[in-house]
Amino acid sequence: MIIEPPLQPARLIKRYKRFLADVELPDTSSITLHCPNTGSMKNCLYPGNRVWYSDSGNPKRKYPCTWYFTEDPQQNIIGIHTGLSNQLAREAILSGRIEELSGYGKLISEMRYGDQNSRIDLYLSEHENELPDCYAEVKNVSLLSQDGVGLFPDAVTVRGQKHLEELMLVRQLGYRAVLLFCVQHSGIEKLMPADQIDQVYGALLRKAAAEGVEILAYAARFELELSQVELDRALPVILES
Repeated sequence: MIIEPPLQPARLIKRYKRFLADVELPDTSSITLHCPNTGSMKNCLYPGNRVWYSDSGNPKRKYPCTWYFTEDPQQNIIGIHTGLSNQLAREAILSGRIEELSGYGKLISEMRYGDQNSRIDLYLSEHENELPDCYAEVKNVSLLSQDGVGLFPDAVTVRGQKHLEELMLVRQLGYRAVLLFCVQHSGIEKLMPADQIDQVYGALLRKAAAEGVEILAYAARFELELSQVELDRALPVILES
């Protein structure tokens, strides 16, 4: 995926009010970015470290520049734009880089389904080998623990718990149900549920896996000088507590 307009560098001053971040530009002036991340951004906020943003050039936007990536003290790249995850997953599936989800002839984003009028991130159908249609929920992962393991979630997520319950219902109806973790952190090599943050989510994730929900994790490869990022390799998901 090529990010347009191209990425530009800056250094983080602070994030505040959830959706805003002040950064210092190379000429030492400062601007305010839109922060497209509603989570805690635990272990993603390092004042003085490099960040990358894109300037929409749209004068009608109050904050025309959007924050995409940051760098931690170990120089790992972290994708903080949670909305990018669905785009990365869609592109990777269509290009055949996610082997488990290859072979489908049709892909629909944000399709409504279920009794609660929910939206599934990705719906795949018309498989070449007549596999069942597939409901895939995508989650962005950006939290790296001290022992080098990626963790999800980074805060208690009632919404995420609901998504797991809905995937289990889909599986009971005979469809494929997939939870796809989009790992936007160059330091993560494996993934585990963050039981110390949301014990209920961890228990539901293990239950979902036991009931046939497929748990996948794919890592992003970053080439920020080219404004490019893509999902390109599978990572192990460790569910044993």
